[in-house]
Amino acid sequence: MTSRTRSALRSFAVFALAAAGLVAGCGKSPDASASGGAEGTAAEVAERVNETMRKTSFHASGTTTAFVGAEQETWWDPEKGLRMKTTGGGVSGEMYCKDGTSYISAPLFADMLEERGQNVTVPDRLADVFVTTGSGQGCDAYFAVSDTAEFLPEEDTTVGGTAAKALKVYAGTASDTYFVADGDTARLLRLDSLRNGRRSTTTYDSFGDSFSISIPPKEKTMSLEAFRREAGAE
Repeated sequence: MTSRTRSALRSFAVFALAAAGLVAGCGKSPDASASGGAEGTAAEVAERVNETMRKTSFHASGTTTAFVGAEQETWWDPEKGLRMKTTGGGVSGEMYCKDGTSYISAPLFADMLEERGQNVTVPDRLADVFVTTGSGQGCDAYFAVSDTAEFLPEEDTTVGGTAAKALKVYAGTASDTYFVADGDTARLLRLDSLRNGRRSTTTYDSFGDSFSISIPPKEKTMSLEAFRREAGAE
């Protein structure tokens, strides 16, 4: 896989620092704190939130830093997997993830590459095909709170009437601020991200609801290597 292709894959995963490339070399905000008092450290709060989110179905929606003017909607079910839909800003497509394998619609994957200056033409015969790639991580990487995030008390707020603690991580000029509930049930309520001067906000809701998520059948999938060969993305 080329470094440019790998970068496109990571940038698309706007819900996860691990997938977005902020975990390595991340820094602390000058005003951030690792200690949160009675509730434990920021890493402990992040783990409680992640444990709940991994086991609970939810819906999320908002803007994205991946494409200017685009919006993303996500559905997660721990048994069925993850579905992410991107629309607007001249792009449209879906991504799925199940058992650590991501399935990205070919036109959307091409748009991701073009965002980084790599011109790709998707043949008509591949218009309904999904490019598959394994990240070596679980699908929860797309929404997990980074265990390197730190408390930022001055940005604590309420989301939908629920008190939310702010945890922040950054790398250079990029940052993610997670707003989490850590009461009887620990949950991620909102994520504010900054990438290359682009800002996005994603809110999480519908916890425990049932969603229809169907991973693309094998005959509608293609390996990353095969896609690069067919679409001239070498």
